[in-house]
Amino acid sequence: MFSLFLFCKELLLFERPSGGEEAVLVHVVLSASHWQSQEALEEFKQLALSAGAIPIEILMAPCRTPHAKYFLGTGKAQEIQEVIREKKAELVIFNCELSPAQERNLEILFQCRVVDRIGLILDIFAQRARTFEGQLQVELAQLQHASTRLVRGWTHLERQKGGIGLRGPGETQLESDRRIIATKIKQIKKRLEKVQSQRHQNRKSRERAKIPNISLVGYTNAGKSTLFNQLTQSHVYVADQLFATLDPTARRVNIQGLGSAVLTDTVGFIRHLPHELIDAFRATLEETAQADLLLHVVDAQDERRLQHIEQVTWVLSQIGADTIPQLLVYNKMDLTPGFYPHIERDDKQRIRRVCVSAKTGEGMEELHHAMAEILQGELHYQTLCLSSKDSKLRATLYELGAVISEEVDEEGQFFLTVCLPHHEYERLHLQGWLPDFLE
Repeated sequence: MFSLFLFCKELLLFERPSGGEEAVLVHVVLSASHWQSQEALEEFKQLALSAGAIPIEILMAPCRTPHAKYFLGTGKAQEIQEVIREKKAELVIFNCELSPAQERNLEILFQCRVVDRIGLILDIFAQRARTFEGQLQVELAQLQHASTRLVRGWTHLERQKGGIGLRGPGETQLESDRRIIATKIKQIKKRLEKVQSQRHQNRKSRERAKIPNISLVGYTNAGKSTLFNQLTQSHVYVADQLFATLDPTARRVNIQGLGSAVLTDTVGFIRHLPHELIDAFRATLEETAQADLLLHVVDAQDERRLQHIEQVTWVLSQIGADTIPQLLVYNKMDLTPGFYPHIERDDKQRIRRVCVSAKTGEGMEELHHAMAEILQGELHYQTLCLSSKDSKLRATLYELGAVISEEVDEEGQFFLTVCLPHHEYERLHLQGWLPDFLE
């Protein structure tokens, strides 16, 4: 059910129009190029359907400069109002970010609920969260989003607490709500810190066991969960809809030619992913930032795949995962006539991408081979000779779980056999911490 903002009904008694799920979709066009491409509109429709809305009308709204009151011009807003009355719509969804005041003004004009793009995505996440961590992260994002919208939620914000023994200076209802939300946000962040600490311990255990960590990333609905099921023989939820996967899932997988590894399925990315979600899901996305290899899954049949690759790369840069080795996995190739699974290489014989079909299982052998080749080339097995002056470096190597064995000679020198992922090796090397490796 489309239950936007029910998450805080015990905190905020929003005086908003009630209604169901029949919605008018308003696709705001900010540039002429959008008229020539249906990408943004099709994605908007999929988001609305994924949230459970029932689109009864789709309106295109060109807007060169956003207006302060309605975002759109007054004439266009009144035109939308007439459509709402004619269709008896219960909800209006905008494919843009509205300010709190704009949402409030539009709700007064339309006499029905108004939801912007961020609110729409937050609602989808609220419906899909299943694990305790996922629910906490969604609640955090919702509260952070709601805290900026209190100004439109009440019509009696000027009231102060009164009654016998309570008259006089006091906090307004708005101030009280802000304090309650701030307290709740602080509590959730503390809980997420505990979850993050547990993830850190689990990651250290894998590092000590020398188990590579591989994360699946990609645009939403690219087929990551289907590929995850093929590689791990699992049965995680798969659906042809946006954000079918929200809660991260990790499974051990045996990679031919390499051995055991941990494969993690993560939430899909999307254009203009709200910053509230990036911040709230930072603990989960940390698994991606600490991976040894990213499998960047791409829907090969989507004409917008290059733009999607760029968007995923941008999100990875926001969480500090843009320096981790990536392997492009072109999925859904079974829909291409004459398809056969293969590995594509560049002029220097480095792997560019692997073409597979996660649905049929074709290309899994080639994908195993590519992962093993990249990981073997990205892991540095070397021996270091450290003196007592290098205690900080020695502690860092142990903290990274990179030490395989250690011996001490009669002069007190430490001989460490280490295994470092390439990105960690480069980071330590650039900082001037690593001495020359012994041959």
